Amino acid sequence: MSSDFEGYEQDFSVLTAEITNRIGKVPKLLGDEKKQMVSNVEKQLEEARELLEQMELEVREIPPQSRGMYSSRMRSYKQEMEKLEADFKRSRIAYSDEVRNELLGDDGNSSEIQLIKLREERAHLLDNTERLERSSRRLEAGYQIAVETEQIGQDILENLSSDREKIQRARERLRETDANLGKSSRILTGMLRRIIQNRILLVILGIIVIFAVLMIIYFSVRGH
Repeated sequence: MSSDFEGYEQDFSVLTAEITNRIGKVPKLLGDEKKQMVSNVEKQLEEARELLEQMELEVREIPPQSRGMYSSRMRSYKQEMEKLEADFKRSRIAYSDEVRNELLGDDGNSSEIQLIKLREERAHLLDNTERLERSSRRLEAGYQIAVETEQIGQDILENLSSDREKIQRARERLRETDANLGKSSRILTGMLRRIIQNRILLVILGIIVIFAVLMIIYFSVRGH
């Protein structure tokens, strides 16, 4: 199970490194080239999200006593993913110095006004982006709490099921013990009855022997 997780980790590391490299190129591009690069990065980000989902599924299958280390690594990867997405959003509205000069041209006053407008628009977009990121983090935190709560509930149900099986086995052993005690009691009662019968027979036999001896003595004395 951990080997699958580590395989996903390697794929995630390679993919995020490539995404980081491409995000750095986005501000330097214009037109169709920029659109193509943005499209490629979006696809790779989607692949990275799918890898994170696979890794999270693997973590859920890991025994609870070994899950802590992997959960910590997952939190780190999620933070890295959030940073990549934030950097990508900024890169889509950012321009390198060369591109900015190409857009603004050589007209000083006009360039200055356009530059101010671009900065204002960029600041506004960044503010909206940060708000979206905060909302996304809150949703992610809520989802994480829900997942952990679900896991705790599942563990409790498993423990209850295990306890119920133990109680059922204990009841079965008690029934077997009770049945064995009943059988032993019947055997002991039968043995006691036979012992009493044997003693009664011995007493009767003793009486008969004594009576016979007395009769022999009586007839012997009378004959003389």
